[in-house]
Amino acid sequence: MASNTPLTGIDLVLADLDGVIYRGPDAIPYAVESMNAIEGAQVAYITNNASRTDASVAEHLSELGLTVAPHDVVTSPQAAMGLLRDLVPAGSTIMVVGGEGLTSELEKSGFVVTRSADDSPAAVVQGFAPHVGWKDLAEASFALKGGDDGIPWIATNTDWTIPQARGTAPGNGTLVSAVHSAVGRLPIVAGKPEVAIFEEAFRRYESRSALMIGDRLDTDILGANRAGIPSLLVLTGIDQAKQVLACIPDERPTMIVDDLRGLLEPYPETVVTHDGAAVVTTVGTATVRLEGQRLSVTTAGTSIDRLRAGAAAIWNSGSAIYALEVPAELYS
Repeated sequence: MASNTPLTGIDLVLADLDGVIYRGPDAIPYAVESMNAIEGAQVAYITNNASRTDASVAEHLSELGLTVAPHDVVTSPQAAMGLLRDLVPAGSTIMVVGGEGLTSELEKSGFVVTRSADDSPAAVVQGFAPHVGWKDLAEASFALKGGDDGIPWIATNTDWTIPQARGTAPGNGTLVSAVHSAVGRLPIVAGKPEVAIFEEAFRRYESRSALMIGDRLDTDILGANRAGIPSLLVLTGIDQAKQVLACIPDERPTMIVDDLRGLLEPYPETVVTHDGAAVVTTVGTATVRLEGQRLSVTTAGTSIDRLRAGAAAIWNSGSAIYALEVPAELYS
């Protein structure tokens, strides 16, 4: 019987925000009480969203019932500053596409902020803000001029979507893609899934014994894998069962939970046995059987254990999901 929780042996918990702690202005059910119940580990909130300052994020989280100081919020603009300091002289003029979350970090780092290509900026830094429009993207394109020999271009993140209270909306990745189409080059990326934002957190908390909690396979989980730390996918945000079953090796989470209550509960082990030519995978209350290319559920158990068992069976099969017969009960 499992006795270890996802927090066993962890010194630093890194939690994403959108889709994990809140959606829009409101807390996700069980998120606040679960984070408040963490003991024996440092807790930091790590976000790709560049539209707000660390202080405003901390204030929002505090209003939701968490105890958070600005120091406890690690943002993609902060990671971008670390990259920028290695690329341009101190005090340089930097063109910004984005909001206060980005301009405040540039000013704290001693850079001069401009929004015009006519000011001969030393670099362009691009982050998400709801007010970013065509004129901003065009100005960035004018500053970058196209080609790989232009000034440095740093994107805080390239998330294609961002969860909002009303649904899923285009994220910074879509805006970066528009500039990329105009200039024919790609930016350096500071946020997840790149490691710069993780390195910022490791330095700040002086620990690499960390667990990443996220809702997105292509940013949170891929980033954790690149940073060499375990990950916990929570199914309260973007990616759901279908995406989990089909995910590529680099985006596979260490653990999967329905909501953040699972952070504090014993996590079941994956047990693999063989029955003739069939491979039998059991996780907690659920068992699945893979015989040839056909996957079947032999013990349904709970929906989360069924997903864990199905994912383990598919991931260990050596076959792409489209080559397998996968029952709908694993993802519906």
